[in-house]
Order: sequence, then structure tokens, then C-alpha cells
Amino acid sequence: MGTVTTAGAERTTYVVVDGENIDATLGASILEGRPAPEQRPRWERLLDFARTTFQQPAKGLFFLNASSGHLPMSFVQALLALGYQPIPLAGGPGEKVVDIGIQRTLDALVEREGDVLLGSHDVDFLPQIDRLLTGDRLVGLVGFKEFMNSQYAGLHERGLKVFDLEEDVRAFKVVLPRVRIIPLADFDPTRYL
Repeated sequence: MGTVTTAGAERTTYVVVDGENIDATLGASILEGRPAPEQRPRWERLLDFARTTFQQPAKGLFFLNASSGHLPMSFVQALLALGYQPIPLAGGPGEKVVDIGIQRTLDALVEREGDVLLGSHDVDFLPQIDRLLTGDRLVGLVGFKEFMNSQYAGLHERGLKVFDLEEDVRAFKVVLPRVRIIPLADFDPTRYL
């Protein structure tokens, strides 16, 4: 797939990040506690990965829950410096503002040219991802493969790609304490003896 559309404009990969979901999975399921700064993803690596993998420019959209009325300004400034567009959303009590914002964005992308890389494990985006798989665009999920919702597996045959934030993107400076599932074909018992 080339990087030029019919109108001569460059095709874009939209990197849509559910930061809450990635952070919660990292903290609760992998580290079993709040991640230290050096244990958090290097988000610029995700944009670089998207540019390289999809072979075209990438636009990063990073969704933040601002319902409390406060934003981590140093993080917002860092996102801007890395080339992301922070999208701080606010809503009422119990409203999943980040999920709703991402769903609306993915719905809008169905009508646009471009490819999509979604950073989340959340099944709430399954209908939108399903609609994006039209055969004329690349669509991927990125996160921790073992924590991806299993309902996405049904979309692999339609072209959905799944990338691991640690192994494929190399978004971390430190090795995370993970137990990975090993395909039997890759199992080498001598590594454990």
C-alpha cells in the first residue's frame, strides 16, 4: 500500500491511544502497582513504529480523562513535544469519556482515508474496529498481546494486526516482569533447564 492518495495528499496512519487503558493494564496486570516513570511506555516509539510499519506519516491522538478539572500539564507538554495531539475530555460522573471520545473518533475515521493503529485492550472499540476493516486500509491494535480482549481474535482473518507494546514496538527502557505465552513451535526447553 502506497503513501499517496488519489488527491495527491499523503496517506496518514492515525495512532489513537487509550492512555488510561494501557496504564491500568500495565499497573494492575503486569507491575501490580503504579508504574514508576522509567516503567512507562516511551510514546514517541509508538509513533516511530507506526511510521515505519505502515510506511507513511503518523498522527498521534492521545486521549485523557479531564473530568476532575485537572490535567497533568507536564505530561500534556511532553505529549505535544513528542508530536501527539492531547485530547482532554470531561464528562459527568461514571461517564467513560475516553472510551466515548475514541469511539467517536474511530467512527469518524470510517469515512476518511487512512490507516489506524489503536492503543488499547478494551473490547468497547470492537464495533468500530470491525467497521474500519474494509480491506482498503491497515488496521492494528497495540498493547500487551496477552491482555487483548479475546473478542478481537475473530477479526484477525479480516486483516486486523496485533502488535505488542514491549516486544514489537520496544516502547520500554526496562524489561517488564511478564509471563508470556509461548507458541509450541517456538518452545525451546533448554532455555528453562
